[in-house]
Amino acid sequence: METLEVRLPDCTYNIWLGEGILSLAGDLLLKAGLGRTLALVTNPAVAALYAAPLEASLQAAGFAVRRVTIADGEQYKTLATVDDLYSRFLAAGLERGSAVVALGGGVVGDTAGFAAATYMRGIPFVQVPTTLLAQVDSSVGGKVAVDHARAKNLVGAFHQPRAVIIDTAVLRTLLPQHLRCGLAEIVKHGVLGSPALFEHLERHGAEPMDRVVREALAVKIRVVQQDPEERGVRAILNLGHTTGHAVEAVTSYRVPHGDGVAIGMVAATHMALALGLCAPDVLPRLLALLGRFGLPTSVEADPNAIYEAMFADKKKKEGRLRFILPQAIGSVIISDQVPEEVVRLALARITTQDISKEVPI
Repeated sequence: METLEVRLPDCTYNIWLGEGILSLAGDLLLKAGLGRTLALVTNPAVAALYAAPLEASLQAAGFAVRRVTIADGEQYKTLATVDDLYSRFLAAGLERGSAVVALGGGVVGDTAGFAAATYMRGIPFVQVPTTLLAQVDSSVGGKVAVDHARAKNLVGAFHQPRAVIIDTAVLRTLLPQHLRCGLAEIVKHGVLGSPALFEHLERHGAEPMDRVVREALAVKIRVVQQDPEERGVRAILNLGHTTGHAVEAVTSYRVPHGDGVAIGMVAATHMALALGLCAPDVLPRLLALLGRFGLPTSVEADPNAIYEAMFADKKKKEGRLRFILPQAIGSVIISDQVPEEVVRLALARITTQDISKEVPI
């Protein structure tokens, strides 16, 4: 087991990373200083695999655990689900000294985290991510949110976890498409901040997985520590997200988040090239690596609809779209000065092929 530390101005917390460490959760959370009553929020699919062993570890350490199950799927990442969680937290007897443990992927982590951030003005929570995407991205950094009918993650808060427990053994039960989504975020971390990670992926793929997860986390931790509430440099973690979220929305989430990010990174690179900001090797290397992992680089969708959907993005500045543009592998810039014609040209480039056929990893 490895311990990675996230040091922020108002708190410090540990990320524990290793294979098979779910059985250590009780002892680890004792070290985190949590209250003894916990709400374990999960979904039915994850609960069937991992809720019982996690509960056993927590109970052996003296925690009283109340399991709370929410429906599985992005369509349930809503204020209605959060309202139901409040009622169930009350029924479970959660007080301000209690805590929420989120066991699942990004939907569970974001929804349970937002509920924890707002229940009784905020109670501690712990992330136990069970998807690769959540392990390398959404479980770290304190962003918690739910979707609005018009935009993804529109209603949210910054609420740092008290701890993060990442058991890489759980990745063996993931479907290939779920692994693929996590690999998109790992590639993203390489593009925005780690040439070494990107080169490792080019040479060796995603093996060994523990190392790849650790290196991707190192990028995220470094950025989050510089800018905990996204007032500046942390925005670079949104590489591919302005376009990606719009692609997700216009396809009614037929395109999952990781696939949307992959497509969005390609669009951002086209924009950077059109503006003369990007080294010529970035696009071919990015396309090759995304292809290696079976990630899409285009989508069957109306580029005009994608463009309009972008304006629901909360990251825009004074009505202007803001993009993260690659300059080289490992270096990006933030810009809200991308002309409309450049954006539309990039969208035309990513809406020309059929991605309906999945490619296994």
